[in-house]
Amino acid sequence: MSWKIILQYRWRRLIAVIGAAAAAIGLVVASPQSYESVLDQTDHTVSAETSAEGERALEVLARLEIKGRAPKTGYNREEFYKTWPVVDGCSLRQRIIKRELGEMAQLSDDNCTVISGGLDEAYTGQHLVFYEKADLSKGIQIDHVVALSDAWQKGAQGLTSEKRYELATDPLNLLAVDASANQQKSDGDAATWLPKNKGFRCQYVARQVSVKYKYGLWVTQAEHDAIERVLQACPDEKAVGVVL
Repeated sequence: MSWKIILQYRWRRLIAVIGAAAAAIGLVVASPQSYESVLDQTDHTVSAETSAEGERALEVLARLEIKGRAPKTGYNREEFYKTWPVVDGCSLRQRIIKRELGEMAQLSDDNCTVISGGLDEAYTGQHLVFYEKADLSKGIQIDHVVALSDAWQKGAQGLTSEKRYELATDPLNLLAVDASANQQKSDGDAATWLPKNKGFRCQYVARQVSVKYKYGLWVTQAEHDAIERVLQACPDEKAVGVVL
């Protein structure tokens, strides 16, 4: 019986039994195809000058400037954004969660808030199922693929406040991921942190390259080399454009 069917049952006792069985089974490593981008219209339009969509990520990486980190002085999350914007009547945070859960997302009466569902989580490769909104809120966080602190130290402090806001709320730079994995990543770049799920690493660094190219950010030498090592195993991995 598929998880889609399981999530349709209303009987809490049956859900509890299924939840226990899922815990006993353990982790399921998803195939890279599980993370294909879902394209849709957004407010984040991409110009020909900044879009690298469809190009090989290795080629885009070669165009990024290599420099040392700038001081973190002055960094504050509110230099980028203070709250999630509303997109088509729904919080962007909820839209990102719904994007990742796809058809398995169960919505509240407002047709925005995700209250339960499951996903093949990108960073760990585990299949996660949430039966209650509180568990989902605790277990899932929205990660900036290029951490805002990292962006600040690699060019973002020189951007306009409008451009920093765009960077922080760009669906290209946002993923709904396992909370503990997100906390482990913190503000690390590819030289200091990569997803445990090796099947997602190519897409992960390709997304980082795409974000940094779009917003004119640079990479350190160590970061460049770490990304290059990952992409050498998947040389045809493409840079990506707007995703929501």
